[in-house]
Amino acid sequence: MTRSLPLLILLILALLPLGLKDPYLLNALMTGGIFTIGAISLNLLLGFTGQLSLGHIAFFGIGAYASALTALGFDVGLFGDTRIVHEGWHPFLGFLVAIVVSGFFGFVVGRLSFRVRGAYFVIVTICFAEVVRLVALNWIELTQGPLALTSIPFMRLGFPGLGELTLRTKVQNYYLMLGVGTLAYLVVARLVHSRFGRAMRGLKENEQLALSVGINATRTLTVAATISAAIAGAAGSLYAHYFRIIDPDVFLFAYTITMVIMVVSGGKGTLAGPIIGGVIFGTLPVALRPYMAPEAQWLVYGAVLILILFLMPRGIAPFLDDLFRGRTGHAKTPSPAAKPQLEGRP
Repeated sequence: MTRSLPLLILLILALLPLGLKDPYLLNALMTGGIFTIGAISLNLLLGFTGQLSLGHIAFFGIGAYASALTALGFDVGLFGDTRIVHEGWHPFLGFLVAIVVSGFFGFVVGRLSFRVRGAYFVIVTICFAEVVRLVALNWIELTQGPLALTSIPFMRLGFPGLGELTLRTKVQNYYLMLGVGTLAYLVVARLVHSRFGRAMRGLKENEQLALSVGINATRTLTVAATISAAIAGAAGSLYAHYFRIIDPDVFLFAYTITMVIMVVSGGKGTLAGPIIGGVIFGTLPVALRPYMAPEAQWLVYGAVLILILFLMPRGIAPFLDDLFRGRTGHAKTPSPAAKPQLEGRP
């Protein structure tokens, strides 16, 4: 059931814009989808290696700024009279640069912090996110600080023989987001089902046993952090070129919490979990907004989260999987073929 859920959700999401004409709802779906991609990237760390990153929004924001600055160009001084002048590149190159730069910082953070894991990794990620936010706020010559980077170009895609397509409308950007999200899901799924994925899960379940069979913990976790950060950077690039304006608020801690909620409520360590959590908690604020005040919205938001975690402690995706297989509320009984073997044991 868990394997078929993403396909069903993808089909529903692909058909949604065809019957949804309200620009406000399309914008909400676009925003929720971008953060769902961020949740997919976070799940690679939190769900499959057991490492909690509370500064994951840093890689998202780095991707946003890297993509925007690559497309806009910049002229910044470094030491003395030395200046770096960059003319704006194609926005799609900015998207690729965002992936590379975010992945590089994920590698650096992972390499430094995975030598001391647990609470130390959490502290390092929080501090890293705050440092990056302060850089974006104070390096005004490069980032414009609180004045924000504005007039970021629309994303453009080139097709051989057909020319370029500039993604100006919400529907066009929505399908780009859906395509990037699907690709991110497939990358994570391929990784998780590989030998490397088994090493990640081994470290999560029993690190000492994994080390005893020759798994290099630091290298495995660093590679996972690099790929996770690169996917988050891709989501940040989509954010920058869709909204066409970014400021240091893109590094808000609340965004990381939103991603964690999507992962945990949907089911961490499952491929479908972040998607389900993203759909629910990405659209819930929009659904509540016409009916209640902002304060009441957050109360309902929190109540829904508590209810999900109380009734489905492992998340929605594992619960649905158990429900589909008829195992909810009772233990799995051994098959008749297994009984002779069990009875024959001393």
